[in-house]
Amino acid sequence: MPQRPLRTAVTLVTAAAASLALSAGPAPAADRPVDPKIVRDLVKAYLASAKYLDEKAAVADGYVPNRCSTDPAGHGSMGYHYFNPARYGSVDPAKPSALLFEDGKDGKRRLAGVEWIVLDSDQNLKTSKDRPSMFGGQKFEGPMPGHYPGMPIHYDLHVWLWKQNPNGLFDRWNPRVKCTAAPAPHTGKAHTGHGGKTAAAHAGSSGTAHKGSTGTAHTAH
Repeated sequence: MPQRPLRTAVTLVTAAAASLALSAGPAPAADRPVDPKIVRDLVKAYLASAKYLDEKAAVADGYVPNRCSTDPAGHGSMGYHYFNPARYGSVDPAKPSALLFEDGKDGKRRLAGVEWIVLDSDQNLKTSKDRPSMFGGQKFEGPMPGHYPGMPIHYDLHVWLWKQNPNGLFDRWNPRVKCTAAPAPHTGKAHTGHGGKTAAAHAGSSGTAHKGSTGTAHTAH
């Protein structure tokens, strides 16, 4: 990778790791050095996802596009989720389970972030003893219902490596990400669940609900 993007990656993730250290406890900032493993893991995720700046590369690697996911309350958007079920369960920084794209000014989709998805072991929304974490103890959100028919109850973690999020690197909604609710995916085939049904959409800008694996409607996470 050219030196400039690499320097950008190091600067970005070092700042992110430093912010994690600042929130870790009451000790003075000078006494909380940045954990080098957090930096290495974030750089690894940044460099591994760089190839997906080209949306076609994402589709070729098995990431299936779904509709725009925007917070009905106006807190921002997650963009278009591109799910790769073969990577569900991954906590490898170099192997995200989903990619987050937004609409670019030129009409093309631009990579904004990455996401890891781990299935809930007991498939019970009321328990969370198996909640995973990455990047120095950053906990996943959930458990939550699936986002398309056949997707099980799961935990997920969003990381905004390619589009700065003023709410924080790991916040679910990014107010700077823009996408348009649409009746069909932009590229490739619609996601199908284990039952072979076409994927239901994430909640779009209209604030409509989407259906999980149980077939009951729920709002976007």
